[in-house]
Amino acid sequence: MKRRKFITVVGGMAATWPFAGHAQQSTKLHQIGVLSLGRGDKSDASLKTLDAFVPALRVLGYTEGKNVAFYRKFADGDEDKLNEYAQEFVTHRVDAIVALATPAVRAAKKATSTIPIVGIGMADPVDDELASSLARPGGNVTGTAFLGPELVSKRLQLLKEIVPGLSHVVVLWHPRAYGERTMKGMLNEIESAARSLGASFQLVPADSPADLESAFAELAKARADGLVVFPSPMLYSQYSRIVPFAEKNRLPTIYAAREGVELGGLVSYGVNLPDLSRATAIYLDRILKGATPAELPIQQPTKFELVVNLKAAKALGLAAGRDSLLTADEVFE
Repeated sequence: MKRRKFITVVGGMAATWPFAGHAQQSTKLHQIGVLSLGRGDKSDASLKTLDAFVPALRVLGYTEGKNVAFYRKFADGDEDKLNEYAQEFVTHRVDAIVALATPAVRAAKKATSTIPIVGIGMADPVDDELASSLARPGGNVTGTAFLGPELVSKRLQLLKEIVPGLSHVVVLWHPRAYGERTMKGMLNEIESAARSLGASFQLVPADSPADLESAFAELAKARADGLVVFPSPMLYSQYSRIVPFAEKNRLPTIYAAREGVELGGLVSYGVNLPDLSRATAIYLDRILKGATPAELPIQQPTKFELVVNLKAAKALGLAAGRDSLLTADEVFE
């Protein structure tokens, strides 16, 4: 099957703040801050998610430089930088902040309680105390969520189907990726799933991109039968490092996002994040037209995709199960 082609942003993003003269234009130039924990270069898998947002806005009538200006800030895994950039947006009085995933939304909310914040792919906005409820956010945050803890056990079950002899699993996780309750939910899910499958598991933490090399050493030392990469904006941005490690160490790995498979990984299960990003664009449009985040229910995904890489399976000496292939949304051959 052919790999899906993602839409990329046409033209470069504005790198500086607008001149005062822009305020004299007959068409209002909406100033939008875009905040991400990723790196913002081609090796950053999360960039595809952000790149899907702008073309979706274009369909809604927004043309960069004409009626909207974007100012993108990438923290490269540094949460202190996230806070700094969020405060910079507040200082420059942007009209709204588009934040990719929970850490960026958290930083933006810490910086302002009045500027609208549109979150792309939050884990659990309620447990992470970003919104009062999904139906009535009640503050300045709205957007889309991807169901963080709920899919953890399903991923381990799918990995077990592809690796029948799975008995010991390593889990690469970012302990501070989300709020305490959300992370606890993920840990409870993996523990429960491992118990039901008769497998043991070992947690290997990475708090930042700089920690990955030591985490890789620990993962290799564990000699596990498989690897589960937990959802995490930081880990997502580092897929270009994680996938080659797993391949080199012949470690069957399941990812939370399809980009892991697109880079050569074995399997992924979760929401299509670029699609979620496109859906989030509608929220910014409504806010720029006068709606408030408090009145816009946070959207949860209704569809999840299973993506399997047969080439990677064959290289690992694995035969993807018939059930997995029949239910897969996309198969790379």
